[in-house]
Amino acid sequence: MSDPVSMPPPKTVQNIVFGAILVALFLLVCRLFAPFFTVLLWSILLYIIFGPIHQRLTKNMKLKGHWGIIVKNLLAAVFSLGTIVLIMVPIFFVIFQFYRQILDLIRFARDYISFNHEHYAEYLNYLSNLIKDLTTGLVVIDPVELQRRLIQLLSMILQRLLRMSSSIAMNIGSFATGLVFMLFCLFFFYLDGPYLSRLLRRVIPIRRDYMSALMGKFKEITRNLFLGYIMVALVQAIMGYIVFTVFRVKGSLVFAGLVLICSFIPMFGAGLVWIPLGLVRIFSGNVLGGIAFLAISGFFISLLDNFLRPFFLQNRIQLHPLVIFVSILGGITVMGFNGLILGPMIVILFLTVLDLFLTEHNINLD
Repeated sequence: MSDPVSMPPPKTVQNIVFGAILVALFLLVCRLFAPFFTVLLWSILLYIIFGPIHQRLTKNMKLKGHWGIIVKNLLAAVFSLGTIVLIMVPIFFVIFQFYRQILDLIRFARDYISFNHEHYAEYLNYLSNLIKDLTTGLVVIDPVELQRRLIQLLSMILQRLLRMSSSIAMNIGSFATGLVFMLFCLFFFYLDGPYLSRLLRRVIPIRRDYMSALMGKFKEITRNLFLGYIMVALVQAIMGYIVFTVFRVKGSLVFAGLVLICSFIPMFGAGLVWIPLGLVRIFSGNVLGGIAFLAISGFFISLLDNFLRPFFLQNRIQLHPLVIFVSILGGITVMGFNGLILGPMIVILFLTVLDLFLTEHNINLD
């Protein structure tokens, strides 16, 4: 007679069921918070950056009793509103000016190509002959057709930008709602930040020292990425805008925005913007002005990176610049604008967790 099938202990079944319920509820909570992920993410990042200022201010203040609670709430409200104003007002102004300049720049390029054909006809003919020679006659481009296609392309971009402005105007209500929600999030982060941090440590089932290490690394990454990469890129863009404005480059804010983007690219960086602008100035006949533009741009824009980045980072992010660049590019591709921060953060947190795992299991890879 065969032995009866052994049943798992009741406690094991209970743990399995309880674990399944916990996972299901966790997924439901994630689904509930998903629409507000972007607002929560940037609220947390802003709190990590500006929170230490608030903590230093309140640390030496004896905020006890009824009046202490009132003062704490007022300080949290002032800091949350001040953070929004400090960040959003310059962003709104820059976006408005950027949009206006890019429209003017595209209109200028379209009109110039339409009515000044004789000025660049030689370059179009040279480009057409070059393509014909490189392809051994397989690809023949008519300069007149190329001009027509360029005008069509610029007109199409212009129309899309105009449609985009109407779409943004239609969605201004939802954006304002998100801004108000961010204001509330920042208020409670400033008010109860340490408590929320301790609560997060308790609810995640990881050893307390490991959780503290991960949260410390998260804060460190956020501050260092902001100071060492985003802040340096902003300073370079500001210097680029000043230099371009002094040399009367049309669409100076647009090219400054390109400097902001290109500053994340290893090796080349902001040079991808100011070098072509200087060469265009030289080939247009203004040789001395072009050389002066290249020299001043190289000193005040690109060399700035070599001084500021080591000063802000101080070797605290031990990652190769290529890894940072690929993680930023991959993050933006997968997660949109949020990937600017989340991309490098995920890579660094992964390496931190891997290091904790190897330490826990006494694995030495040297």
